[in-house]
Amino acid sequence: MSGTPPTGAVGIDKAAVDALQDALAAEHAAVWCYTLIPAFLPADQVPTARADADAHRGVRGQLEQILSDLGVQPVSAQPAYQTPKPVVDGPSAAALAVVAETDALAAWRSVVERTSDRSLRQASLDVLTKGTLRCAVWRTVVKEPPAILVFPGSA
Repeated sequence: MSGTPPTGAVGIDKAAVDALQDALAAEHAAVWCYTLIPAFLPADQVPTARADADAHRGVRGQLEQILSDLGVQPVSAQPAYQTPKPVVDGPSAAALAVVAETDALAAWRSVVERTSDRSLRQASLDVLTKGTLRCAVWRTVVKEPPAILVFPGSA
């Protein structure tokens, strides 16, 4: 996230806080997925996966801080997550990256839709933009066109 929304912002109501909690849950899941993914990828794709993991860790940390600053207990990560399909090789690992990114995009789109706070909307759009680019890379790897969906976060 590029900026921290003001803690007393009028637009950060319960609906926005709930959306932030959902985004945090999606970030926790993405970080977990990205701990699994590199073990199955070809060596040339591992740096991308690690950079993506770092991006999600950074967003997760900022989001936890925002929620704490709002006086809200951030949702905790689960000890483990269920993958939609078994991860057994490079293609299935790349497919999991698509799922992780797509789920995070949907959560961040919800934040944009559920707040009227300008700084929170801008920060969420920044996360959506960066996530869309990460997702496009993995959609290209798994040959899942289009690389960029018309409305990222809607599928």
